[in-house]
Amino acid sequence: MKRNLLTVIVGTLLVVIFVLLLFVFQVRQSEVAVVTTFGKPVRNLTEPGAYFKWPWPIQKVYKFDQRVQNFEDKFSENFTADNITLLTSVYVGWKISDASVFFPKFPGETSVSLPNAQSKLEGMLRTAKSAVIGKHILSDFVNADPKELKFDAIEQEIQQSVQSELQANNYGMELEFLGFRKIGLPESVTQTVFQRMTSERQVLINQLQSTGDNEALKIKSASDRQASETIASAEAAAQQIRGEGEAEAAKTYKTLDQNPDLANFLLNVRTLPQLVGQHKTLIFVERTAPFNLFTSFPTNWPSVEP
Repeated sequence: MKRNLLTVIVGTLLVVIFVLLLFVFQVRQSEVAVVTTFGKPVRNLTEPGAYFKWPWPIQKVYKFDQRVQNFEDKFSENFTADNITLLTSVYVGWKISDASVFFPKFPGETSVSLPNAQSKLEGMLRTAKSAVIGKHILSDFVNADPKELKFDAIEQEIQQSVQSELQANNYGMELEFLGFRKIGLPESVTQTVFQRMTSERQVLINQLQSTGDNEALKIKSASDRQASETIASAEAAAQQIRGEGEAEAAKTYKTLDQNPDLANFLLNVRTLPQLVGQHKTLIFVERTAPFNLFTSFPTNWPSVEP
């Protein structure tokens, strides 16, 4: 009796599991799902959880990875606006934005639909990249002056072009990011490009040198002007001091004219320190000026009126 009960329980569980496998399916956090009825999409499931469906062949569930897919296109040649061959490669990140629209465009399991969608995207990318690069000159990509480079603007143009085509054709896909991976030049044009870069750098050097020369000339002119003003101011001050000194000297000369002996004495006193110094031996005639001061000293000075 117990064995029969256990058999019934196990059988019931197996039936329940079989029914669940036929009628219930799960959508994970990283997935979106499309439910078809006789091959036609009827439901688009974007939230994770368990869902009911009719068993095959009535309904079938197609699950897709909704995470960002990324790839890098081939290193290919394109012509710039100035007819220079440029080698470029870009990286792209994209994802499914609407599974119900994506599935009819790229039917089948994930292993088939995602590669087909990427292949379609690569074709759009080649066309957009060729068109955008063809509108820009080489110096927008390769330039001695970093400020003249336009990588960000060109990447944005390519991404907008591809995104517009995806929306116009309603593929249920959208780009998350796009950028240049590699940029190069064919060997045949490398020397020409280097010469052009050298020429551009020389132009920049000449501009900087000209600016420097102009600034140096301004600084020199300002310095010369300031020096002239300083010299003129100093000469004016010296002239004023010289005039004041001459005025004071004139007063002294008037006094000395009135007292010749005093004038001779002062002259001898000023001269004597110039002749006498440390570590010197002097041999002199005591009657010769200014050494006569050692033997005779005037005692009577005439009165002087100031």
